[in-house]
Amino acid sequence: MKRYFFLADNLDKLETVEHDLEANGISTPQIHILSNDDRGVTLRKLNDVEAVLRKDVVHSMERSALMGAAAAAVVLAVGYYSGATETAAGWTPFVFLAIVVLGFFTWEGGLFGIQEPHHEFKRFQKDLDSGRHLLIIDINEKDHGILNRVTAHYPKLEFSGTCNGAPQWYITMQNKWRNFVEVMP
Repeated sequence: MKRYFFLADNLDKLETVEHDLEANGISTPQIHILSNDDRGVTLRKLNDVEAVLRKDVVHSMERSALMGAAAAAVVLAVGYYSGATETAAGWTPFVFLAIVVLGFFTWEGGLFGIQEPHHEFKRFQKDLDSGRHLLIIDINEKDHGILNRVTAHYPKLEFSGTCNGAPQWYITMQNKWRNFVEVMP
């Protein structure tokens, strides 16, 4: 899937755009609004970006986990090449230390990431701080015509770029979850 970004000055207009996209077959989990006006987004019942996804927690944890895996490999290599694994303790202390090192690096990465805006949203920070709002739409290639047709009716929407979107399986699971929750008594 591909992610499209549009900037707008008016949440009421974005509410209309969201409803038009949904009426034309784009599901709610494919549409998100990022705004510093959380109250306005909530009052209009718009699909906002979850708090944890506004920050760079996941991305930072992934990068730190890779560094942690490298550090864990170093711990295991030191144990092996130093001959310490040939003692009565064997591999056990080195394996446990490697696990602790991996966990520590990953955890620290999350702590660093929670302090930063999401890496894909950093470029929009000035616009968000000035009161603008970001419309985020994840679509397949087959839905590109729908996106073009709907956004053509809103000339004040400012196209602001693209990037890789959420995986199709993730959107499918969110749609199934929403359907499941709606039919529950």
